[in-house]
Amino acid sequence: MNYETILADKETHIGTIALNRPDQLNTFTTTLAHELNEALVAMDKDQDVRVVILKGNGRAFCAGIDVSVLPMESIIDYRQWIHDMERMNLTIARMVKPVIAAAHGVAAANGAGLLAAADLAIAAEGTRIGTTAINVGLFCMPPAVPLARSLGRKRCLEMLLTGDFIDAQRAEQIGLINKVVPGDTLMDEAMSLATKLAAKSPVALQMGKKAFYTMCDMEFEKALEYSNEMFAELCTTQDALEGVTAFRDKREPVWKLR
Repeated sequence: MNYETILADKETHIGTIALNRPDQLNTFTTTLAHELNEALVAMDKDQDVRVVILKGNGRAFCAGIDVSVLPMESIIDYRQWIHDMERMNLTIARMVKPVIAAAHGVAAANGAGLLAAADLAIAAEGTRIGTTAINVGLFCMPPAVPLARSLGRKRCLEMLLTGDFIDAQRAEQIGLINKVVPGDTLMDEAMSLATKLAAKSPVALQMGKKAFYTMCDMEFEKALEYSNEMFAELCTTQDALEGVTAFRDKREPVWKLR
């Protein structure tokens, strides 16, 4: 599919989606939001894709939302606009394929939310991450949702209330990203991680991600009961039998799609 504001590609079970408004630092427009969401859904449905990498072309990962459309005429317009801007975060959580963010330059406001919404995240040295809306009389309310699930309350509120940028090293220390790497190795590192995940059982990976996000919103006892049931279901799959058999036979497993 041809897109105006993103580039989508796949190779050896790994899909790559690049935000492609480099001159605007990959800020979100309605078109970009729609296209990103469409590409994520398409890759989740693609049987050949097992892992998805998100990146930004040009000097930045994503500098937030393009606010040139403001002001709008009514709260109805704002509601639809905001819904469009944030839909991808829910899509990522609903996807069965793992999503890895590979960030560089700047990840601000909606960009910081997208970084937090990804299942895993790698950032280049020097990357600056911030929820900067407070500095222009707004507040990063929707990005706060994935951020709060990555950080503790006080760390999250510190970012939201101050609007200050943190660097990649600090983001790694507080659990917002998984790894900081030299800028010239960012995509190599992201591909290496994606390749490692793509080599796992697709069934286990996908059932596991779905179970993780579902149980996170449950109270403890129900989460444990649900996870027990999901694990029992996973144990009945061909991949579970193949994985255990291959381990016993000291050979590499041959995974099935289902």
